[in-house]
Amino acid sequence: MTHHRPYFLKTARLGFGHWTLDDLPLANALWGDPQVTRLIGGPFSPEQVKARLAREIDTMQSASVQYWPMFWLADGEFVGCGGLRPYMPESQILELGFHVLPAYWGKGVAVEAGLAVINFAFDERNAKALFAGHHPGNAASRRVLEKLDFRFTHEELYLPTGLLHPSYLLTRA
Repeated sequence: MTHHRPYFLKTARLGFGHWTLDDLPLANALWGDPQVTRLIGGPFSPEQVKARLAREIDTMQSASVQYWPMFWLADGEFVGCGGLRPYMPESQILELGFHVLPAYWGKGVAVEAGLAVINFAFDERNAKALFAGHHPGNAASRRVLEKLDFRFTHEELYLPTGLLHPSYLLTRA
């Protein structure tokens, strides 16, 4: 599915847009994919995907951040989403996260997008720190966070999986 829209943030290979209700087919392709969601509490029903899309749009309106849809600049193909959500707003700490379609796994997308989102969080949103967590069985996500200089801080209960997820912090340099 090729999509052309304005990008507010770009990397060498990726463009970040904003979710709209018209993106439901993209949301279904991503959050309806059992491989993408198996470590975040999925698989998700079409109703759950629609609710998740609505939450992302609401978060953008209320907090000026979301897990933005990401597109391959070369051809406009949808890659997944990545970005920020409020974590501890009173302390100016945002949460960093990504969900990437399997066709783009192993291509360095999360690290490339992560670097851009980290800079955006500190420069544009004045974050003091970023939080991130991952499923205990997701070694690839652990490696991404290590490459992005996140430091392990604790394990935190993640309600959608019912498990303690390794949790990390990146503070402004």
